[in-house]
Amino acid sequence: MATYLFEVSYTSAALAALVKKPQNRAEAVSKVVKKMGGKVQGFWLAFGDSDVIGIVEMPDNTSMAAFALAVGAGGACSKVKTTALLSMNEGMSAMKKASKSGYTPAGG
Repeated sequence: MATYLFEVSYTSAALAALVKKPQNRAEAVSKVVKKMGGKVQGFWLAFGDSDVIGIVEMPDNTSMAAFALAVGAGGACSKVKTTALLSMNEGMSAMKKASKSGYTPAGG
């Protein structure tokens, strides 16, 4: 399974609703991830650019894109950002492939 960093920012209306009636949205979201064949590693509330940060495993990019699209289309989030994460072993494999790619930088 592929691993993703998932960041969302709520709209002011969604934040007002959560303040008025607090709820653990991770429970609802985890059910959707599981239904799509994935697994939630964790969700955290955050300060700054994102209100919620999550680490999600999904079977493939299409499944993760579908999840992000569903969340974004829901209307409660003003920003939905997904970042694919590579394990250190995957990163090392990418570095080895890059070293054999034959790429030369501009001016090189």
